[in-house]
Amino acid sequence: MSRRRRCRAHTLVEALVALVLAALVMTTALSLYRTQRAAHVSSIEAVRARDAAATALTLIARSVRMAGFSPLDASGGVPFAPLFGCSAGRPSGEALRPGCAGAGASSDGLLVRYVGDTISTWPTSGGLVTDCLGQGVGDGDAAPLVVDRYFVRASSVTGEPELYCEGSGHSGTAQPLVEGVERLRVRYRLRGRAAWDEASSLVDDAWQRVQAVEVCVQARGAAGSRMRRYTDCDGRSQPVHDGRARWISRRWLAVRNAAFMDGGGG
Repeated sequence: MSRRRRCRAHTLVEALVALVLAALVMTTALSLYRTQRAAHVSSIEAVRARDAAATALTLIARSVRMAGFSPLDASGGVPFAPLFGCSAGRPSGEALRPGCAGAGASSDGLLVRYVGDTISTWPTSGGLVTDCLGQGVGDGDAAPLVVDRYFVRASSVTGEPELYCEGSGHSGTAQPLVEGVERLRVRYRLRGRAAWDEASSLVDDAWQRVQAVEVCVQARGAAGSRMRRYTDCDGRSQPVHDGRARWISRRWLAVRNAAFMDGGGG
């Protein structure tokens, strides 16, 4: 073989080696990109679920802290229990004689009552007391009873679970507050008891003795998470089948006005 032919063969081998190395570099780069992108998406969805749970807890806590409140200058009125709840259901019916609907649901429901004024709530432009949705309930001088009902259900538009509230400013019409909330778990501590009770175990007069509430919110992100398991509100480890990150947030809240309430039922 002549010197010229040997040089050509050598150059061809180098070209093949270079192509193989380039292919390896490209494959490695693509693999790293996909891994980093998946980790980034998973992180974003975890943060989204965490923010949804935190926002839901903040909104519910604001109402619970108002539970049983009545302005010092409010006159008389019908006695009422600050809270009412439903295990695996949502509060329905009249404000002072509520019941539970949606039996078999995986999420609890919570009803909060308090007497509003234009100082304890954000007033409307017309000076009306507002509920959980910012709807006008009544004139502050009239000391209207405000009733907020919290529950979880799927959106009729997106199909995604959301935290809803139905306020007494427009009874019978609920509006979504936080997207991605798929479960609400509520337990209650009565005066003189150390244990936490489910809503289903409380009879009518027991609601008057509720002094603290444990609220747990389970939220989820969109698909794309690498999370494989999570611990739910009941402390049980659950598998993730849909590729969505879950985040559990829990808060214990004192019913500050419980000591000032008299009589009343569920």
